[in-house]
This record gives sequence, C-alpha cells and structure tokens, in this order.
Amino acid sequence: MTKANSPITFSCGTTIKNRFMLAPLTNRQSFEDGQLSDDELTWLTMRAEGGFGMVMTCASHVQEIGKGFSCQLGIFGDHLMEGHKRLAANIKELGSIAVIQLHHAGMRTPAELIKGKPVCPSDNKKTNARGLTLAEVKQLKEDFIEAAIRSQKCGYNGVEVHGAHGYILTQFLSSEINKRTDEYGGSLSNRSRLLFEIVDGIRAKCGPNFLIGVRLSPERFGMDINEIKWVCEQLIEGGNIDFLDISLWDVYKMPSEENYQNKTLLEHFSTLDFKNVKWTVAGKIYNAEDVQNVLDAGVDFVSIGTSGILHHNFPNLVIKNPNFNPISIPVSEAHLKKEGLSEKFITYLKRWPDFVK
Repeated sequence: MTKANSPITFSCGTTIKNRFMLAPLTNRQSFEDGQLSDDELTWLTMRAEGGFGMVMTCASHVQEIGKGFSCQLGIFGDHLMEGHKRLAANIKELGSIAVIQLHHAGMRTPAELIKGKPVCPSDNKKTNARGLTLAEVKQLKEDFIEAAIRSQKCGYNGVEVHGAHGYILTQFLSSEINKRTDEYGGSLSNRSRLLFEIVDGIRAKCGPNFLIGVRLSPERFGMDINEIKWVCEQLIEGGNIDFLDISLWDVYKMPSEENYQNKTLLEHFSTLDFKNVKWTVAGKIYNAEDVQNVLDAGVDFVSIGTSGILHHNFPNLVIKNPNFNPISIPVSEAHLKKEGLSEKFITYLKRWPDFVK
C-alpha cells in the first residue's frame, strides 16, 4: 500500500510518516479530576507503537464545567500538565505526531458530573442548560486558546478544535440550538464567529509551526451540509488551520437530508478546494480496502476508530497486506486487554451491542 504509507507535510511544516490517524476516542480511562492515568497512557502509546502516523487523544475538556463524560482527560489547568508531558513524549518517541483534541461538551455535559447546570449558547429547556453571558463566551474563547498554549508547553505537536458531534462549538454553529441575539448568534457568520476566533487566537499565540486542525460534522444537531461547507471554506481561506477532520459517521453514506442526496456525503466535501489544507474523514473505515477507497477519493489521510481499538498496529497490518481485514466482532475481553485496553474501557465498549463477547 504505497499511498497509505507515504508521508504528508502540513503547512506548518510538521510531517506525518503515513496516512493513518488514530481518531479521538472516548475511553473513560483517566481519573475523575481530569488527570491522565497509566491506563490511558498505555492505550495511546501502543497506537503510536503500532504505526499510527498521528495519535490523537480523546476529547480533553478546556473548562471544568465542559466535562462530557466520566473519567475524561482534562486540559483545563496547569496542574494537569505533568501527565500530558508524559503522554506527548511517549507518542513522539515512537515516531508519531502527538495531537490533543480540545473539547467542551456544553449542553451535553451531564449535570451530575459538574454538580450544576450545563451551559449552552442560549437557554435550552430540553437539556436544562443555561445560556452563557457575553463575558462567559469571551472567557470560553480564552480558555480554548489557553488550553492550546498549555498543550504546546506539554510538547504536543498540535491541537484539534472539536467543533463536531453536538458539543459546544456545534451548538454555536446550529441555528436550531443557538438563539443568541448578539454577535455570536443569528447569521451563519455570527454563529461561526467563536470557532474562527478560537482558531485565529491559537495561531496567534502558538505560532506558525504549531499544527492546528478542526473537527466538524455535517449532520445532526441542526447542522446543514452547505453551512458546514461554508465554514470549511472560511477556515481554508483564513489560512490558520493545517487540516480539517470531517466526521461522517459512515464514509459511504448518502446525506440524511433529501435535498442533498444528489451525491454521497464524502463527495459533497471532496468538491471543496482545500488549497494548502489537508483533510481527513472518519466513519466505518474498517479494512485495507476502505482505506484505499477513501484515499482514492482524494482524502489526504484516514481517521481510524473501531479498527484501531481492535488492532493497536492496524496501520502496520494494512501497509503490509492490501487485503487486510480486522478481527470480526464481537471480540473477547482477553483480546482487548492484549490490545492495551483497561477494564474501564472494555466496560464502556459494552454499551455497544455485539462489540464485546
């Protein structure tokens, strides 16, 4: 697999050795206070060892009240830096690029985790979330930027800003959820203002050689494909990002919205002019054939979730064998332990039917 094994150099100058990124996967293996655990360290280090050119952490929250799940890795304070320094160093020592995903769950924060009301761009009855004041929106922007500065100090090659899957930046982008009447609500340019300010702020503070990516999802949570394509275009034109990570749920699927069903979701995005920006997609890229199909569609590198859980060395296996298929699920707990997953992660995976035997 020559293409899958060829390097990519991003605008910032960082090079990844192949076309494989470990997707940012929720694994619930760290400590309740946001500190890195040895379990999470082992799980991610093994993926670097297994040949992933880029290893991305799980979503790491930039504010304590932005926690999205129990035992989530945090990046909201300097007291958390020691663990991140170890993690970034381990990943880089094995020849991979270390990237942290910056996250805030917003209205998707479970109230019991923060012992209070979750926050949202505007009051949200369905989730009992309260709207942020203008001062709090400005603080949120600063906290994303501070988390990136902290990540750079910890030795990460770069960050990915999580603007997908209904979390807080998606909530701002969504005309369904965002009912603000100030400069962060209303028109699409206002709704995307926070995302753009965060990206521009990170670039200004972290410099031209720091890798910056943005994750977006084009469906659900009030997302509109054309609006997300416009956001992508603005980010590309802005010149401050190195890659876009488009989460499709399934790289082969047709859009859910009837008026967009003239082509697949993947085709909708492959028509964009990415210029100097690289792009990756996620969603049911299971085997070597899927990897090849996605790269042949013009995508620069693939984001691997399930198969990266099943095989820590999925990239090496695919590069060696163009017909490689992962072990079929359900798999045994013993297999997952051998692949570097802790009891906590295995328990979490049991939420999906037919994943664990």
